[in-house]
Amino acid sequence: MSPTAAPWWRSAVIYQVYIRSFADGNGDGVGDIAGIRSRLPHLKALGVDALWINPWYKSPMADHGYDVADFRAIDPLFGTVAEAEQLIEEAHRHGLRVIPDIVPNHTSDQHVWFQAALAAGPGSPERERYVFRPGRGTDGVEAPNNWVSSFGGPAWTRLPDGEWYLHLFAPEQPDLNWEHPEVRAEFESILRFWFSRGVDGFRIDVAHGLVKHPDLPDLPPRQDPDDGQPRQHVDHPHWDRDEVHDIFRAWRKVADEFPGDRCFVAEAWADTPERLAAYVRPDGLHTAFNFDFLMSTWDPEDLRTVIDNSLSMLGAVGAPATWVLSNHDVMRHPSRYARKTAKRWVAGQRFQPEGPVDLELGTRRARAAALLMLALPGGAYVYQGEELGLPEVEDLPGSVLQDPIWERSGHTSRGRDGCRVPLPWSGQTPPFGFSPEDSPAEPWLPQPPTWGERTVRAQTGDETSMLELYRTALRLRHDHPALGDGTLTWLDTPTDVLAFTRAPGFTCVVNLSNKPHPLPAHTSLLLSSGPVENGLLGPDGAAWLEA
Repeated sequence: MSPTAAPWWRSAVIYQVYIRSFADGNGDGVGDIAGIRSRLPHLKALGVDALWINPWYKSPMADHGYDVADFRAIDPLFGTVAEAEQLIEEAHRHGLRVIPDIVPNHTSDQHVWFQAALAAGPGSPERERYVFRPGRGTDGVEAPNNWVSSFGGPAWTRLPDGEWYLHLFAPEQPDLNWEHPEVRAEFESILRFWFSRGVDGFRIDVAHGLVKHPDLPDLPPRQDPDDGQPRQHVDHPHWDRDEVHDIFRAWRKVADEFPGDRCFVAEAWADTPERLAAYVRPDGLHTAFNFDFLMSTWDPEDLRTVIDNSLSMLGAVGAPATWVLSNHDVMRHPSRYARKTAKRWVAGQRFQPEGPVDLELGTRRARAAALLMLALPGGAYVYQGEELGLPEVEDLPGSVLQDPIWERSGHTSRGRDGCRVPLPWSGQTPPFGFSPEDSPAEPWLPQPPTWGERTVRAQTGDETSMLELYRTALRLRHDHPALGDGTLTWLDTPTDVLAFTRAPGFTCVVNLSNKPHPLPAHTSLLLSSGPVENGLLGPDGAAWLEA
């Protein structure tokens, strides 16, 4: 990373902790703050700069914490506010920053505001904090419009008093009305509550949501997103509306009240790179997830187009790019890459795996993708277990699935549990060190019995392992002056090879073909994802070179 005075977040590698599945400290089968604290040495040794923690707030857990009942309290399942403060302090002593989730689009239906709205009845001031409307048709028996939930089914639920309320996710997650000044003031107060306790920033869930068209119009007929035409922005009634940026400009001012380069990262799904760049203008949020990179196929033209568009559009507003391969909402990338004929994943649709699974192929590509991602200008995100090469668990029994998508879809979509299986730390049998040895409780999702070879302990010291590849890559990324924020220059290569240089003296080559490719001139091989023999980089391989 270049030794400049640039803010830390411009080049940071941030590790995503899905708290339920990271480490169980108290033996109840669910990950918690105590578990995170016990594994901070692993994150330090891995070489990441910060950890982003999925929601830890008080919640009925209808959506595993994304239904928040109290933003100023930690759910007892995970710990206490005092424990959170201890975690923040200990992480800082390890040189790690802490970024919790914030969920502003909706609350839990058990939140004190929503309970007050239910009690107060139609037309009350309490209901104005949410999106309540009368129904259509005779006696209001039809929903106010045709909006659908992201989890399946209608986005409206009718109450016994006849009114309907909006929930773009589960019925237990009513949408807030962000036109209401009390809503805006409350969230600015919540930000200050946690900033004052030492958090270094927030990841904003559904940052492209919040604001709705005031008329709540019907959604137009869906257009084919895979028609081969360039994507165009669609004026959507509840996603990515221009007015949302006023909210985030106010949040930026709150962050700037505190010392230490506090930051925001947006989970913002946008139609085009230009729309995404609007979230990270100088007076707005600091960074945004680059889902285009995550959704790309293992195809050189697709990847290069995404990289070029991202760097161009984000650079135009002075923001760094961020790169991510997996997270808690999508199939893990070794399993996506294990499909030889996988199509580009389309925003707004669940990834639908097609074709036979070749995990050896998927793992080889995942190793190369890691080196590509960590060599690109800007920051990067590592989803827990990615450093272990964990695949998606695609054969979980239906009886153990807990994602609300499973029920809301009528058991037609298995949801996201396959990428949320608890991590394996040590040992040859479940729970693989996820819970204490004497724990009577089983992990909240079952682990594959074959994961003994994938544990942190099994991979430590094995130079061929995914874990040691990540550790070495992250060490080089921190040490090499060319890596982190900056620019790149593409080299001329065959169509199925990507190669670029970064000054001073660094070259990355990714061979996406099915045959060996000669490496360009270099003084030393810094790192490779697979075999390099006689100057030839193997198929689906990547290499870092000292020029």
